[in-house]
Amino acid sequence: MPVTTGNPYAQYNQNKILTASPAELTLMLYDGAIKFCNIAIMGIEQKDVSKAHNNIMKVQKIIEEFQLTLNFKYEIANDFNNVYNYLMKRLREANMTKDKAILEEVDEHLHTMRDTWKEVMRLNHKAS
Repeated sequence: MPVTTGNPYAQYNQNKILTASPAELTLMLYDGAIKFCNIAIMGIEQKDVSKAHNNIMKVQKIIEEFQLTLNFKYEIANDFNNVYNYLMKRLREANMTKDKAILEEVDEHLHTMRDTWKEVMRLNHKAS
């Protein structure tokens, strides 16, 4: 059951999520992973270990969600799983070492995947 709040912005965001298509939800997850990755980078720059850790963990949770939703009856799922495993490995390394360069690499991969997803959505919308 949806939680109601007095904040119209929060209500708008909740409605946006509840009415989104699976493709739009995937895009939102990519956007969230990018946002949290950037906040983690800021945490490292600010020497805020907790901020970096908490946001790296959020990125990992999103990647885990992507992995859980893979449909392995399609060969491409294995390729995605390999990329996600690599990103998870790099995120663990970044979290242990608080290495900004690793997070910047992960951020670049996330941007590429998100932009590819947006293009797929655009092409599917055009085809329908």
